[in-house]
Amino acid sequence: MKNHLLENVPGRSGNALLLILLLATILVSGCATRPPADDPAALAAYEEANDPLEPMNRAIFAFNNAFDDVILEPVAKLYRKWGPPTIRTGISNIVNNWREPVTFVNDILQAQPERAATSITRFLINSTFGLLGILDPATHWGIERHSEDFGETFAVWGFGEGPYLMLPILGPSNVRDFTGFMVDFFYDPVSLYLEHKGWWYLRYGRLALRGLIYREENLETLDDLSKSSTDFYATLRSAYRQMRAYDIRNGQLDTTAEDDLFEDFDDEEY
Repeated sequence: MKNHLLENVPGRSGNALLLILLLATILVSGCATRPPADDPAALAAYEEANDPLEPMNRAIFAFNNAFDDVILEPVAKLYRKWGPPTIRTGISNIVNNWREPVTFVNDILQAQPERAATSITRFLINSTFGLLGILDPATHWGIERHSEDFGETFAVWGFGEGPYLMLPILGPSNVRDFTGFMVDFFYDPVSLYLEHKGWWYLRYGRLALRGLIYREENLETLDDLSKSSTDFYATLRSAYRQMRAYDIRNGQLDTTAEDDLFEDFDDEEY
């Protein structure tokens, strides 16, 4: 019985458990009070932030900062210090190559056949000539990489972003992007293959690697942003929303945006 229960935890029940925990957290947490109609400036700022769950989000943000200070940032620094650049590049290439199938699927769903052809071509080249993705000959041959996810696909289909969310460990998101993340994580071709093989540890391990790689590549950026921001939470919220708008437009800037804070961040979403 014990083994049977353990086998069920990493699969789809983990998906359901995560959603239940998120919903329970939202239900027991207070929402930010909407400003009165006779205060138009405060009301405009409230609607612009799109953050009705701000008290809960800030509490989660504080937890994430503590987790980052104690675990994630030190591990990222050790990874940079002791991981030879060629090894780190190879690991990043493998993780990026594993993302190509989900990018291909989302390219198709967004009716972007040329971008889909680029994604599948990169995957085939790097999985063969690139030694299962350790090397990236596709880029050297002029086939540039891009990234798509289900959150972007939902946006292209016309779904609104929904309220801003700060997720435990995972960081900034919104209802649309979190839903897309769940679809990507559990139902992209690579995840389905790993589930079929029973290699659940590789499924979760690649997610951890994506987070580690992103944190290592943005060590200085996040540190500088934290030191220069009077409200780090609000700065990240603004940067995240602008960066996602940039991603959805496939790299075309929205000239009506406030400040292009996201330009300092690594373009890949780990």
